[in-house]
Amino acid sequence: MAEQRSLPVPDGLEGERLDAALARLFGFSRTRAAELISAGDVLLDGTTPAKSDRVHAGAWLDVMIPPPPSLPVAVAEPVPGMRVLYEDDDIVVIDKPIGVAAHPTVGWTGPTVLGGLLGAGHRVATSGAAERQGIVHRLDANTTGVMVVAKSEVAYSRLKRAFKERTVEKHYHALVQGHPDPLRGTVDAPIDRHPSGDGRFAVVAGGKESITHYDTIEAFRAASLLDIKLETGRTHQIRVHMAATRHPCVGDLAYGADPTLAARLGVTRQWLHAVSLAFEHPTGGELVTFTSDYPDDLARSLDTVRAES
Repeated sequence: MAEQRSLPVPDGLEGERLDAALARLFGFSRTRAAELISAGDVLLDGTTPAKSDRVHAGAWLDVMIPPPPSLPVAVAEPVPGMRVLYEDDDIVVIDKPIGVAAHPTVGWTGPTVLGGLLGAGHRVATSGAAERQGIVHRLDANTTGVMVVAKSEVAYSRLKRAFKERTVEKHYHALVQGHPDPLRGTVDAPIDRHPSGDGRFAVVAGGKESITHYDTIEAFRAASLLDIKLETGRTHQIRVHMAATRHPCVGDLAYGADPTLAARLGVTRQWLHAVSLAFEHPTGGELVTFTSDYPDDLARSLDTVRAES
């Protein structure tokens, strides 16, 4: 059921935009706040406001918060092309293929890593929400590469903490348009949902801290191959940061990539691959490193761009 909340605007929010004030009061994104305002689920002193209206201390807010949509559960089914790189009693490390989400989400009807593991008879930790049990980090559905899933409850807890404390070393390779200047650098820019509310993310003032380190491995006539190390792990972080520097991942049409270049190189999705993952084993304590080779589609396009140059 929807939740009805009524409260006065606190003094600390005097002069704030309504969408920003709602986000701070209720802990959801400004995009979500704007959706509620547009849907007529917010009244300010009894009248229907605009999201850009400024609030004043003591003004009365009436907010109807709809229940969150129910999330699907993982369907145990084989996932073609998903290989197990390593497995023991605590973790399973997989090489994720294209077109596979980490776990079920609203609107996703394709295969998932979690469903693929269950379908192949692998045990996963029962910790976490039902739709993402054992999942300690994610890759976008069309980002390929190495990914670890917890099998034991101890491994789940310790790996979640390791990702939160940034002790896991994550390296990606990305083919981006043009040539970043400088060739090696850091993008430190906060990320939150795109103001359009279309599912994309963007560099947004007041967003979550997001830090990406990059280094040019090889430069071509039209593109550059980068090694990217993530310090934080926000949704779409590499894609957003590369687009913000005007060097989007080749093929990433959602973030402004040139479709002509993508077609010429035979790229049909963002050129982004998780090449390595290094972390302290959650029970053994030793440093473990796992790597993934480029899948065929990325390898072919890299050969093409090299031949062009």
